[in-house]
Amino acid sequence: MVCGVMDALRPDEPHMTASDTRALLMQLELERAAAAHAHDEELASELGADVAACRDAFVGLAVMEIASFRAQLSGPQLG
Repeated sequence: MVCGVMDALRPDEPHMTASDTRALLMQLELERAAAAHAHDEELASELGADVAACRDAFVGLAVMEIASFRAQLSGPQLG
């Protein structure tokens, strides 16, 4: 898994925050741009897939963190 998001089946994997994942996403986008600039189509394509997966992980983590903070402030929402 490119972004190292903690999986329930692998609790010993490192947990990344949305901020960590955003930093990784930015790094991957820079690497993809460098590969495209160097005309390395294969690497750019692979990095494009990594960017998409990392972006999905970032969005999921951000939503979970927002929901967690909201629950801490006002209690869990039911329904």
